[in-house]
Amino acid sequence: MRLDLVLKQSGLIKRRVVAKALADNGKVLINDKNAKPSAEVSDDDILTLHLGQKVLKVKITFVQKGKRLIPNYEQLL
Repeated sequence: MRLDLVLKQSGLIKRRVVAKALADNGKVLINDKNAKPSAEVSDDDILTLHLGQKVLKVKITFVQKGKRLIPNYEQLL
């Protein structure tokens, strides 16, 4: 699933446009590598978000609901 969609659907970021802007500005890393908004996020990937002074590190997992995959996150220390 696309990075900008994962950020929006998981509830980490409220709007997809904001998620896209964060990724375009190099504020989002997938497994410690810079990521574009269209980068694919897989199960058990680690996302690092630089939100101003705060750094948020989360592990992404996907749950199947019907035919859709719903991304969930677990905050890491």
